[in-house]
Amino acid sequence: MNSLNLGQRVKDLRNKKGMSQEVLAEESGLSLRTIQRIENNETAPRGDSLKKLAIALGTSPDELINWKIQEDQNYLIIMSLSAFGFLFFPILGIIIPLILWIFKKDKLKHVNELGKSMLNFQISWTLLLFLCYTLTFLMIFPLSRQILGGIIPNFRIGVLTMLTPSLLLYSYNIIVTLYNTLRIYKKKPVRYGPALSILK
Repeated sequence: MNSLNLGQRVKDLRNKKGMSQEVLAEESGLSLRTIQRIENNETAPRGDSLKKLAIALGTSPDELINWKIQEDQNYLIIMSLSAFGFLFFPILGIIIPLILWIFKKDKLKHVNELGKSMLNFQISWTLLLFLCYTLTFLMIFPLSRQILGGIIPNFRIGVLTMLTPSLLLYSYNIIVTLYNTLRIYKKKPVRYGPALSILK
C-alpha cells in the first residue's frame, strides 16, 4: 500500500465531505493524532483502522485503496472466458475463475467484483445443472415413469426429453459468458444472473 497516495486520498475524501480532521477522528473512532499522521503520510492504516476510516468516509476499504491498484483489461477478459471450463466439466466453470480471482483480487482493479459475480452465477448454474441431472436420473426408473404417466397423460420419456433441460442450461451459460465478456471488452458493468448471493 502506498501511504503517500493513501494519505492524499483520505484528505481528498474528507474535504469532499466537508469534514474536519476532528470530525473524521470522532466518526471513525480513531484519534486525531492518527488521522493527522495518516494524512501527513507518516503511517498507513491497516486492518480494523482502515475499515473504520473507510466507513467514516462513506466508502469501503477496497474502494479506498482500489484507485491506486493497476488495471488490466486483458486479465478481466481471460478471467471471464475461463468460465468456459464448464464445457469440459461443470465444476471447472467454478474452479478456474476461482483460482484467477484469488491470485489477483487485491492486485488488479475490478477483479474482486467480477470474480464474485461470476462465481455466484457459476455456482448457482452448477447446482441447477446437478438438480436437472438428478431429476433425469430419477425419470429412468419405472416407478417414476409410472407416477409421471398418471399425472401427465400420454407421458413418454425420450432422449430429447431428458437432454433438453441440460442443453438449455448449457446454452444459457454460453450466452451469459459471451455477453459479459463483450461488456468487459467495452468497459461496461457485468450482469450475471440469476444467481444466489453466496460470495458478498
